[in-house]
Amino acid sequence: MDRLTVINYDRNAALEYARIWAYKRNPRYYDFSNIGGDCTNFISQCIYEGCHVMNPTQYVGWYYYNVNNRSASWTGVPFFYKFMVNNKGVGPYMAEVDSPTALLPGDVIQFANPGRDWHHNLLVLQTGPRYEDILVATHTIDSYNRPLSTYNIGKIRFLHVKGIRRYI
Repeated sequence: MDRLTVINYDRNAALEYARIWAYKRNPRYYDFSNIGGDCTNFISQCIYEGCHVMNPTQYVGWYYYNVNNRSASWTGVPFFYKFMVNNKGVGPYMAEVDSPTALLPGDVIQFANPGRDWHHNLLVLQTGPRYEDILVATHTIDSYNRPLSTYNIGKIRFLHVKGIRRYI
């Protein structure tokens, strides 16, 4: 019988993927830029490169096989959050942390502009105690090494990748 075990998240692989694809699109994935934004799709791709484990559970998992066979959590900000902080099965799992000082490169930041709901995902490239020190990568408004302090943030949350679960 297979058992669920925790493996390490390969932060360097996620960061390298972000470096390569921040300003272009990987043809293996659909580009959602013109239909709501591509940020969560890009962040999911980065996270996947750091773990190579999807959760194929229909409706509540985290997976992408093609544009018509993907989970809402792969491409939608609130669904991504819900999956990552609640996942008890296979795939990556995260914890919301109180401070940017708890982040590591390869973690995720979500924010909302003033007066809006959660709508943007960023991959942390570099950490630091101040927003000016934190550098991120994202799609939709494609960015790499962009300071977090350059965003108009109404609310923010920090997601630390704790690990990856898979069956062995």
